[in-house]
Formats: sequence, C-alpha cells, structure tokens
Amino acid sequence: MISSAQIRSTYDEISPYIRRTPVVEIDGEDFGLPVASLTLKLESLQHAGSFKVRGAFTNLLTRKVPGAGVVAASGGNHGAAVAFAAMKRNVPARIFVPSVASPAKIQQITEYGAELVITGDRYADALAASETCVAQTGAMPIHAFDQVETLLGQATVGLELEGQAPALTTLLVAVGGGGLIAGIAAWYAGRIRIVGVEPAQAPTLTRALEAGQPVDAEAGGIAADSLAPRRIGKLVFPIVQRHVEQTVLVSDDAIRDAQRGLWRTLRVVAEPGGAAALAALTSGQYVPGPEERVGVLICGGNTAAVNFEH
Repeated sequence: MISSAQIRSTYDEISPYIRRTPVVEIDGEDFGLPVASLTLKLESLQHAGSFKVRGAFTNLLTRKVPGAGVVAASGGNHGAAVAFAAMKRNVPARIFVPSVASPAKIQQITEYGAELVITGDRYADALAASETCVAQTGAMPIHAFDQVETLLGQATVGLELEGQAPALTTLLVAVGGGGLIAGIAAWYAGRIRIVGVEPAQAPTLTRALEAGQPVDAEAGGIAADSLAPRRIGKLVFPIVQRHVEQTVLVSDDAIRDAQRGLWRTLRVVAEPGGAAALAALTSGQYVPGPEERVGVLICGGNTAAVNFEH
C-alpha cells in the first residue's frame, strides 16, 4: 500500500511540473442524468493530454536516471507523458508502442523528441520489447501502472480533487492497468465510493476481482490504446480489491455517445478512454442514488480531430 504522507510528499515534488487541472460542475440534466449536479475533473487538460505526466515526473524526479536514459512501453498516453517529462528534464527517452496506438499519440511522442518504436499489436507486446531494451542498454524502465512511483504520481489526482470538490460521495474512474484508480483509491482510503469503469471488450479489473487475483482478460474495443493492457497490475490489485467498491462495463457505442456529450455540452474533447467513466452514467450502467454527489474523471484528451457532432 501507499500512504497519504507519501502522496502528499509526491505532490510537493511534482507540483512545479504539472498543471492543477480544473473541476467543472454541471447540471445533471445536461446529460439527461437523475442528479442535480455532476462534477467533472478535467485531467484531459493536463500536460501531454492526460494524467500520466504525474507518474512520469514522479519517476524522473525521485529515481536516479542512468546515462542511457529511460524506456517506457505504452498504449500511447504513458509514452507521451514520459516523452514530455524526459524532454523537460533533458533525459533521453525511448518509447515502445503497439500498432493500435493512435496517430495523435504517436505524433506527440515524436514531437517531444523521444525515440519511437512501434512493435506488436497490443500493449503486452510493446512491454516485452521494452524489457529487452532495458536489459541491453541499462536504461531505466518507467512502468505505465505497476510501479510504486507511478502509483504515487497518479494518486495526486485524488489529493488535488478532494481539495477542489470535498463534498463528493462517489467518483467514477476509467480503468486500464489500474494505476490511476489504485492511486486515487489509496488517497481516499474508503472515504468516498470509488467505481471502476471498463470497456466491455477490455474487462481487466472486473475479471481480476472475479478471480481474486490478476488474470488475463480480453483486450479490444475502441479504447484499446489506453484501457486494454490484458492484465491488471500486481501492485495495483490489492489496493483496488480493498478500496474500489465495484466495476461497471460500458460499450463502445456508449463511449462514443459520452465523447459527443462532452463536446456538445462543454466543448471538451476527450479520447475514448477519457470519456469511458462518463459513459457509465450516460448509458445507465451506473445509476447514482438521489443523495449521491458524483464526480467523474475525464482522464485523457489525446485523439485525432473528429466530428463529435455526428
């Protein structure tokens, strides 16, 4: 487990390098929801377009980086975040991504000056290739979710959000490898209800909770570049098992509808993984009680320009 004191210390360390992303409170009726208001944490407006820079900077600031630099495997967002943080810290970076990585994320990685390697069809393939690279070069690996420093960085989202919206009783968080939800859950430690949201075609945490341990799951769907790592992290699992109340699954169509709703209502662009948590509400897969004060994390905005009006 990670402690609140560790999370506070991490936040102090990385604060000069990250954005304190905004919280927006909207009328639930704007999305046809049976709640008076809905609180959105727009981590999609973070540097490099997602919460991932928090974990990336935590790794670079709290670990000794060798001359060979850093290596990361990613569906896209973690790679962009590590590339951004490495650029800011003047550290060489090599990023391995699978073929499903979106063009927008690939472009970001190269624009930030990292060396890009596209390999395999899924995140697990890129991870294996990155591990070989680490063994050959001595570079420092930065894991996308199953690493203490990464968890501590992502946990700062929860610390920040509690200060901005202290009245929340429920928070919906999208799940891929689980670093984000585990970090946030570790911060709140049961003070509010944490609900994990996964694409129906990538039920990584759902399958793990059913089995009582991390197990392989399907890894497909519209959000495969960010929410389909195949297996939840070993460090992640005991935290979510203790502090995450439930998971819900959402369809690709529901995710697309949530993306359109965010654009229509707030003119906020979210990638599929970034809109997944909202999709749980708008599709009716999670129905809040009348007294719940619900928050939703919009965790990423890295997507190619699309027409959300249709």
